[in-house]
Amino acid sequence: MKHMWPEFLDTSCVPLPSNVAVYRVEADAHHWTWAADALREAGANLLALWGSDDRDRDHCLRVRAAYLLPDRAVVIEHAMPAERAVYPSLTSRFPVADRLQRAVHDLLGIRAEGGDTRPWLRHGGWPENVFPLRRDVGSAQTYPGVSAPYPFVPVIGEGVHEVAVGPVHAGTIEPGRFHVSVVGEKVLRLEERLGYTHKGVAKRFESFMQRDGHRLAARLSGDSTVAFGWAYCAALESLTVSVPSPRAAALRALALERERIANHLGDLGGIANDAGFGFGLTQFSSLKEQLLRSNAEVFGQRYLFDFVVPGGVACDLPVRATSTLLGEIAMLERAVHELRSIYANHEGLQDRFLGAGRLTPEQARALGAIGLAARASGVARDLRVDQPWAPYDQLASVLATRPEGDVAARVQVRFDETLESLRLCRQLLDTLPQGELCIELPMAPAGQLGLGLIEGWRGPVMVALETGPEGRIRRCHPHDPSWQNWPLIEVALLGNIVPDFPLINKSFNLSYSGHDG
Repeated sequence: MKHMWPEFLDTSCVPLPSNVAVYRVEADAHHWTWAADALREAGANLLALWGSDDRDRDHCLRVRAAYLLPDRAVVIEHAMPAERAVYPSLTSRFPVADRLQRAVHDLLGIRAEGGDTRPWLRHGGWPENVFPLRRDVGSAQTYPGVSAPYPFVPVIGEGVHEVAVGPVHAGTIEPGRFHVSVVGEKVLRLEERLGYTHKGVAKRFESFMQRDGHRLAARLSGDSTVAFGWAYCAALESLTVSVPSPRAAALRALALERERIANHLGDLGGIANDAGFGFGLTQFSSLKEQLLRSNAEVFGQRYLFDFVVPGGVACDLPVRATSTLLGEIAMLERAVHELRSIYANHEGLQDRFLGAGRLTPEQARALGAIGLAARASGVARDLRVDQPWAPYDQLASVLATRPEGDVAARVQVRFDETLESLRLCRQLLDTLPQGELCIELPMAPAGQLGLGLIEGWRGPVMVALETGPEGRIRRCHPHDPSWQNWPLIEVALLGNIVPDFPLINKSFNLSYSGHDG
């Protein structure tokens, strides 16, 4: 397949509006699978898979798969007659496709041939013959909930027991069910059940004007609000051929890196707490709180839901904010270096971290790991480095990777990325250019598709935006990297003991809300 890839790219793909290099190709069922094989051979990850109801246009339903290569993304599009909405499954080529395909069926009734037929998002919230994203289903329709047992895969054998974790947890976290099969305390199998926080955001987007959709995008997953808001705006700006000023781009990057720092600080404390080291939680929680209070002082919000807007940013830095933020950066650098030394020299902590929840580089590549979890298993990919958009094309971001793939490696990548983000923030503040804060965007013409791709703190955040008439949104599909990385925990936990599950789970710290949509 490798020798066929250049011909496929050169003769079939057309550019798609995006802040990075994205190409689009239409494919029949044969070329749908042929393209998947070619892209897998070329080293691509399956980035996202979603569908749309286009019966009002050409009597078809469509499924789209976005693939991510180090230097570009490719969107393969396959149309099916509405009366036979079936397409070839991608699961044998890209394991992450399983849950994505099940979600597409729950929402649109498009079936992957030969795929898993169990529901993923529906949870009995609507009848199985109703598909909420079809255009003849109203957004205000409600249905009585129907509770039914979920058919987890059983594990049978002498001494095997099943431990049910969730969906409601003791901590203040969102719901998720973890079905653990064990012998003694050793884990034989973990199967996840998510979708409890499904909010119907794709249907909600259809009621928004293009200029307002960023507000909903920024609220998909509260810890990635800047990444999702920027991804939406990047898609819309690409569709309207609009370029925010260098100052607006720099302020967006400053907000994105502060979002990354805040989450890494919180995780470094939380992971230590799950290993019984409460001191780490206290120290890192204090540092995160100081950063969030600075956000409130400088940007007007602790979490920057409304900072990134189409065409730029909502506000400028106040007078003297630059010196305040630079002082905070210096303080955080000192504190993070000191705490890193404490973590490294704490024998009890390292005993829990080293070797726990290992995901080998081979497993990471085979399963399609992306983002931070992939980099901690030796997969050196980061959009800020591989396909830098403004202002990252001027910042020379440094990639942080570790080969070990265990909890310790994921901790070290967080330390490295925190310090690198602090360096980037200092560089952005020291070189903050002049320019308008926000430009006016024209209305994007109907029937256009654009992609926004932003490297959030967990990994690539994608928003696929399709425009409707009179400045409306026809379809908007947001994708959180947690889709790719939730299945990794099922592999990383194998052979570990049950008490290490919270620690391993926290070392990935994936989103329920962003995943469920």
